[in-house]
Amino acid sequence: MDNTQARGLRTTQDSKASKEATLCPAHFELLFGDCRSEHHQAGEYLFMHEDPADRVYGVLSGTVEISTFSLSGRKLVANIEQSRSLIGEIGALDGGQRTASAVCLTDCELVSLSRTQLMRKLGENASLALAMIDLLCARLRWIDNERNDLALLKVEARLAKRLLLLGERLADDTGWIRISQSELAAFLGATRESVNKMLNTWRNRKLIDIRRSAIRLVSKHGLQEIVHLEDE
Repeated sequence: MDNTQARGLRTTQDSKASKEATLCPAHFELLFGDCRSEHHQAGEYLFMHEDPADRVYGVLSGTVEISTFSLSGRKLVANIEQSRSLIGEIGALDGGQRTASAVCLTDCELVSLSRTQLMRKLGENASLALAMIDLLCARLRWIDNERNDLALLKVEARLAKRLLLLGERLADDTGWIRISQSELAAFLGATRESVNKMLNTWRNRKLIDIRRSAIRLVSKHGLQEIVHLEDE
């Protein structure tokens, strides 16, 4: 396999890992079918890092941000969860503390189960238990990819890669991704100033468009080249 094929395979695997961290409609229904929908407002925290873990949440609609904070208060965004994603499954499965914080970025419709209900349903349905194992494996692949990117890629390549992923997951019908530069910086563990400088450079190169708290990808190929050149 040559370098171009290897890079393409890695990009595909990264995207596949991010998409697989959800349950299929049938398994989502098996898990949450008898639960009442819960409305949560934008800005509402479902839980905080190191809270006791007593529930698992499923996303019906809306967007939930998963993040951690340093002792100094600096935020690192780990992921964004949308329809049919599970939130808080690790703590609910092992009964430990929350490994991150979860906040609703938009108004959300969620469903939830207690840890006792979750364990009972998994014990009663082998197919559902296997689906949960698949989801946890997808989470591990995602974390492994993120760790490798942090170690091997410069911030410019990581920003380009993140924009490509967000374009797949969050872009509206006109291609705009509703995200602020501060939020992008939090995804990368970078400063807003460095992100702003790169985005303005890419706008001048016709790779992206920028407006207030939104970005549109103009040349996905150009952004992919930034990732691939860094990965060589």
